[in-house]
Amino acid sequence: MAADMLSTIVKPIHREGHKFLAIFGVVTVALFLLWEPLGWIGLGLTVWCYYFFRDPDRQTPLREGLLVSPADGVISLIEPAVPPTELGMGDQPLTRVSVFMNVFDCHVNRVPIAGRITKIAYRPGKFLNASLDKASVDNERNGLAVEMADGRMIGVVQIAGLVARRILCEVTEGQEMQTGERFGMIRFGSRVDVYLPDGVEPLVALGQTMISAETVIADLTSAEPRRMAGVR
Repeated sequence: MAADMLSTIVKPIHREGHKFLAIFGVVTVALFLLWEPLGWIGLGLTVWCYYFFRDPDRQTPLREGLLVSPADGVISLIEPAVPPTELGMGDQPLTRVSVFMNVFDCHVNRVPIAGRITKIAYRPGKFLNASLDKASVDNERNGLAVEMADGRMIGVVQIAGLVARRILCEVTEGQEMQTGERFGMIRFGSRVDVYLPDGVEPLVALGQTMISAETVIADLTSAEPRRMAGVR
């Protein structure tokens, strides 16, 4: 029982976080030596650093056709948009679902659906607030084009935000991925856009909270219309 309770609190962290956790820890010790109240502030920031880089396992639904959220966070935009030109997905608008991550969300990103990565394209840019619509065009970004077994494509775009200064992509072109597998992360506060295939409606609504690799954002086999939601 105690082990189960501990596992709900203590999570593994992404390897990118090890160096930051070490830096925060050293600074915290120095602050305690300098003045104890500063040390407690440093300890709080060290705990936050650990929390930011957490990388928990997720229970991913495996039924064919389900497309899951690539990130933890909140749905900030659902609208038609042309995918980034560098992904080679055409110039026709597709439904774009944007997941905004704040600095308290888990920032490890996951592949929304099984397929082969046909294109990875990085583009430098600005660091505007990632919740803004124009961040999709102006901000630093890294995009993946994923070809599914039926030949249809989805686009997944990591977008750096106001605080974020590093996009990590840990996969390669031609790599076969399974639904929910990790492919990278962004630090510290950012957004991930998903471009759905033509004719596929999202099963999420603005303001809805996402859990990466678990929350279903679309069903490629469903004819259900776009879902609506209300605050309760």
